[in-house]
Amino acid sequence: MEILSAGAAKTVTGSCHHITIEGQQVVIDAGLFQGGRTLEALNSEPFPFTAGAVDAVVLTHGHLDHVGRLPSLVKAGYSGPIYATRATIEIAGAILRDSVRLQLEDYRRDLRRAKRSGREDQLAPPIYDEGDVEKTLERLKVVEFDQRISLGRGVTATLQPSGHILGSGWLQLESPNARLVASGDLGNRESALQSHATPPPACDVVMVESTYGNRNHRSRGRTAAQFETVIREAIEGGGNVLIPSFALERTQQILYQFSMLEDSGALGGAAIYLDSPMATKMTELYRTRANEFRPDVASELDAGRDPFTPDALTYTVATEASKALNEIDGGSVFIAGSGMMTGGRILHHLKHNLWRPEACLIVVGYQAQGTLGRRLIDGADSVRIFGEDIVVRASIHTVGGFSAHADRDDLLAWLEPTEDATIVLVHGEEDVMHDFAGTLERSDRTVELASFAVPMTF
Repeated sequence: MEILSAGAAKTVTGSCHHITIEGQQVVIDAGLFQGGRTLEALNSEPFPFTAGAVDAVVLTHGHLDHVGRLPSLVKAGYSGPIYATRATIEIAGAILRDSVRLQLEDYRRDLRRAKRSGREDQLAPPIYDEGDVEKTLERLKVVEFDQRISLGRGVTATLQPSGHILGSGWLQLESPNARLVASGDLGNRESALQSHATPPPACDVVMVESTYGNRNHRSRGRTAAQFETVIREAIEGGGNVLIPSFALERTQQILYQFSMLEDSGALGGAAIYLDSPMATKMTELYRTRANEFRPDVASELDAGRDPFTPDALTYTVATEASKALNEIDGGSVFIAGSGMMTGGRILHHLKHNLWRPEACLIVVGYQAQGTLGRRLIDGADSVRIFGEDIVVRASIHTVGGFSAHADRDDLLAWLEPTEDATIVLVHGEEDVMHDFAGTLERSDRTVELASFAVPMTF
């Protein structure tokens, strides 16, 4: 078999892996690059393989960095099926339609500016349009966990739960002569919501994400305690609390924590605003998928109780309702995207609150190199938002235990049943990958690091 990584190779974004097995060409995910101009410029580059020659695409889950370039793949000539679980298809549909809407809005705004300076001929168009998205969604085909899909020439594909987000799975590609396992993104065993990933079988090659391969997360109990302490202190300080959050999974984890804090009286009457149309859609979806959750969460949903809607919560879907939040000086919690603070409504809240010493920014998700979020947690004294320099006086706290990704011990435990398989590391920053590779090699495992567009033969 041959593996060619077209993304998530020594970076944590743009997941896309082209596998050739028994002559069949299979693409696992086709995600958008995020996190700064250098990475995002790769979204406009052609794929390092021929899209029209691909036989099948399989999605591990619906995050934008795993599905965001699917329309580009279809636009480039791919005309086959795109296999995914039902939840992944629902999520991907919402996320791709939102992605193209944002691209077009940004393009029209940039075009107006470019015309005023006579540079409109230098402006690159969006990488795809609504038609490309709809053509892509027509190719999606539902598969269930543990359902074996025939891809031709004796090659089969099977998805198993990975415990990362709703519908997420790791993939087994098998032929009479070889077996490849690809982790997609694996879940945190300390998640308050998701059930654990199922273990993989012995195989020849295992591709595994390595996002947190160099460290472990805090336990669920310590994370909840830290979150409560930070929230109590922030509310007592009188300012607004800003929580940048990924619309899918992270927001629902945070809402679940707020439901528990409300029951304990820790919120002190603070209002909570979920200022994200996409997160609102995803929260509605979460209420319908009790079968994927931990038993305690599933039992609440089965009993008709909603663990994702604290009494103090208000949804601000409309633009005018979102703008009105900028008039609130303190005593409120704003949960908004984007999770890495690279766009979205959180930027408006940062602009109106970062300069206030009584305000509090709580970072609950991974912040990639080159993002505004990374600059803030690295201690920037000021940041530029919407063309304006904003001094940073708000307190900034990082609560890392909410991660939906497996940590080092989770990854090691999941890899153990793969026995003497060659391990290919993907989806990790380069220093983290090298660190994790050293850990694995000390256990006598054979390890390779995927490089962008460099084929690996096994």
